Amino acid sequence: MVTLADVAQHAGVSASTVSYVLSGKRAISAVTRKRVERSILELGYHPNAGARALASSRSHIIALMMPLRMDMYVPVMMEIAVAIAAHARSYGFDVLMLTGEEGPASVRRVVGSGLADAMILMDVELDDARLPLLRESGRPAVLVGLPAETSGLTCVDLDFTATGALCAEHLAGLGHREIAVIGEAPAVYERRTGFAERTIGGLRTRARELGLRVLHRPCEGTYAAMAGALAHIFTERPGVTGFVVQNEQAVEPLLGLLRQERRAVPEDVSVVAVCPEQVAVQGSVRLTSVTIPAREMARHAVERVIAKLEGRPGGEVVLLEPRLTVRASSGPAPVAPVPAA
Repeated sequence: MVTLADVAQHAGVSASTVSYVLSGKRAISAVTRKRVERSILELGYHPNAGARALASSRSHIIALMMPLRMDMYVPVMMEIAVAIAAHARSYGFDVLMLTGEEGPASVRRVVGSGLADAMILMDVELDDARLPLLRESGRPAVLVGLPAETSGLTCVDLDFTATGALCAEHLAGLGHREIAVIGEAPAVYERRTGFAERTIGGLRTRARELGLRVLHRPCEGTYAAMAGALAHIFTERPGVTGFVVQNEQAVEPLLGLLRQERRAVPEDVSVVAVCPEQVAVQGSVRLTSVTIPAREMARHAVERVIAKLEGRPGGEVVLLEPRLTVRASSGPAPVAPVPAA
């Protein structure tokens, strides 16, 4: 294992000089700093986390609050979490994942313990109970998600309002006039989770402008739940020819049930999904979709939390522009048969 003394010997400086370069507590000439940094890189030296924390009054840990709930699609959340950890590591920070559904208690625990230098919060609700304590704490933090009130907060998210509108525009452009939305599990809407509420809000608003009829049905995502939802949809709105799915677990059950009912995709019914790209391209039908940009969201979140730690201004909202990729699941609305004379 490479030690601080090894770095000092390699760079031709004292051990205290290496320590000052790492901690930033004393001015070191640019030439000496570069020599020490080059030695650190060449030797592969990693400062001891405990010693580094004592030297800099920092833990070099970011707390990632990611409640794991049974009604959420865990793979996409884990993709964001892994990307956050990788980006944080490139800045010399480790990530501590807090996966419990503790609400404000998790913020209180991190702030009170001094365990982490900063926080990244996921699964953000419109009226998130964690935010008042977060604002009071003054601890550097970034939200992956968008609450109803963003003043004083730094937030990163896909623009889900624009995402819903984009899905409506795509189907309207293909001539569809009646659309059904297969949403997340009911509990997601009961919690007023931001991404779900904003998607359906954006879709409804744009649909009204385009003269579309919309039916929204939350769904647990199981085959049985999807079968029940689909039956109700075609009973209530037999003219539905377009589906928007914001529930990764419901995608394959929906496609299978449509096949059973002899409704061909996209000849009879078009399907547009809001989902990770792997879900869109690896299913039984390659789905027209708006991709969840997990890695891009993670990168922006880490960059902004590091900026806060370095004392740069925060309080900004970063909304990533949605991009819809057309694949095999969407096409022109079927032409209604001409009534017999």
